Amino acid sequence: MKKILLVDDQPHIIRVIKLTLDRKGFKVETAANGEEALEKLRDDDYDVLITDIEMPRMDGQRLCEAMHRQLTDLKLLTLVITAKTDQELRDWAVQLPQTEFLEKPLSLRRLTARLESYFATSQVAETS
Repeated sequence: MKKILLVDDQPHIIRVIKLTLDRKGFKVETAANGEEALEKLRDDDYDVLITDIEMPRMDGQRLCEAMHRQLTDLKLLTLVITAKTDQELRDWAVQLPQTEFLEKPLSLRRLTARLESYFATSQVAETS
């Protein structure tokens, strides 16, 4: 399926990442904040969640916590994009299953390589 949910409150960031991933053959849906993303995660299946940390209404950290608390059968790779590098945030992320950091400034090449690696080694089913 290779379906990705991209969450960020900055439209230009969403546009650049989505365009890049669309060109690589990924199906990308977007959300502007954690609340919107949580609703989409309830309603549809995704293989990867890419989320910024700092957003209005519900930030990326609260999104991840709510997702793991409310959607316990959800199995997906979560990539957290952040400029923060403090140890407390890293300790938090390590406790969540299949959660990794991508530091800002975001390298689209590194993001794409990580996704291609994940899909090459995961059990994600391909659909036509």
